[in-house]
Amino acid sequence: MTAHYQPGLHRFAVLTAVVALLPITVGALVTTLGAGMAFLDWPSSDSHNMFLYPWFQSLRLNPDKFVEHGHRLAGIVIGLVSIALAVTFWLKESRTWARWLGLAVLVLVVGQGILGGQRVLLDARGLALLHGLLASWLFAFISCVALMTSRGWYNAADNKPEEWNLGTGISAVVAVVAIQLQYVLGGLLRHNGMALFEHLGMACLVLLAVMWVWVGAYCSGIRWLRGNANLLAIGVVLQIGLGVLTFVAKFGFGDYVAVQQSLFQIWTRTSHTVLGMFVWMLAVVYLLRVFRIMWVRYQPVSSIDRPHGGFNPTNVLNKTNLNLVSPSLQAGGTP
Repeated sequence: MTAHYQPGLHRFAVLTAVVALLPITVGALVTTLGAGMAFLDWPSSDSHNMFLYPWFQSLRLNPDKFVEHGHRLAGIVIGLVSIALAVTFWLKESRTWARWLGLAVLVLVVGQGILGGQRVLLDARGLALLHGLLASWLFAFISCVALMTSRGWYNAADNKPEEWNLGTGISAVVAVVAIQLQYVLGGLLRHNGMALFEHLGMACLVLLAVMWVWVGAYCSGIRWLRGNANLLAIGVVLQIGLGVLTFVAKFGFGDYVAVQQSLFQIWTRTSHTVLGMFVWMLAVVYLLRVFRIMWVRYQPVSSIDRPHGGFNPTNVLNKTNLNLVSPSLQAGGTP
């Protein structure tokens, strides 16, 4: 079966990535509020079936339980959407490797849910840090799967760089590594109250790495890379600004005295975490785009996924007709 761009499949993959933000955002709020152990049991909630727990009543009686149970329900939602995505990919996607990626999304979502349950049952703060880190990887992975179903992925062979060098690929790798280290440092600060100054210093390195990516994307002249690089640069600048607000909300500054668990603190800390996942995702997606461009540049046309397949009978006919002409004519001579 010939691979081709399917708008409906792509939109569904994008929708899955968007839905994945629901448990991620609520999970970030759970960590901000320190509500990870609001329940001591899992998958039940205070011995209630997860679907039968009096969720809305808990908003008034115990807000921590309301948020934590909301996180669990959001996990169920992304689980159901992941099942639908895996089935849809298996039925509609013509590329075998892409079918398995759709199934991998489901497996990883289930695994992430089990890890979250073990964090509760073992009351392990270390697992909470790992749970948050893997959530960022999962979000990036789903976003990459969505990218592989996009029109731009199929049309990657049409991108001809104005200027292309090894630095374009290296900068993308450096940015991914730097942002991931920064995310780990942020997790250590958020969960264990450590690595504050390392986190602040790493922010400068991340900014430099993303500036390198941005310059490389613009030198390449490829719009598919430039748009992603713009979003990444904007995301990092916003993240640094939000990080400053988070620092002020957490530790105070000048005449401002930090108020623990104030609305300002809850908003800034949670938003900083979620935006950090966006920045990480954008960096990973940009790296995948660079790899895609590099791959198609060195592959024969017939081996590249194109919107209408890799086989072009016109090229074959032209090549056949050329072989019928004498060598002197091929070289531009006279008969």
